[in-house]
Amino acid sequence: MAATIDAELLTPERPLFIGAATMVTLRTGDGDIAFLAHHAPFMGTVDICVVKVERPDAATLYAAVHGGFVQVAKNKVVILADIAELANEIDVARAQHAKERAEAALAHSSDAMAEAALRRAHVRLAVSSAIIRSSHP
Repeated sequence: MAATIDAELLTPERPLFIGAATMVTLRTGDGDIAFLAHHAPFMGTVDICVVKVERPDAATLYAAVHGGFVQVAKNKVVILADIAELANEIDVARAQHAKERAEAALAHSSDAMAEAALRRAHVRLAVSSAIIRSSHP
């Protein structure tokens, strides 16, 4: 059995995941990072990204995370997300519509809020398609 690290994905509203993981991947302000068992202590910001939690039972959890913080200490990774959605909670039609609205806004001018909305929509769509891919061999 692969070594594990305790993992928590938390939002102000609720915990989305608490359990063992063989690997947790996400994007920080400095780039992509993966956490394995006994990772060195780490603290950083979490970017708008896909969080992937690989579990010991070979199942993989995907979540769209829209910013926050990550801390690793004593074989535990804690992700405190401003907003996060599990793959099965994403409304794909709504995410697609948000993507189209953001693209239309950016077609007329550079707008930081529209750019962030587009990144969030891309992450939601990526997470929803990841769960679809993983359920179809």
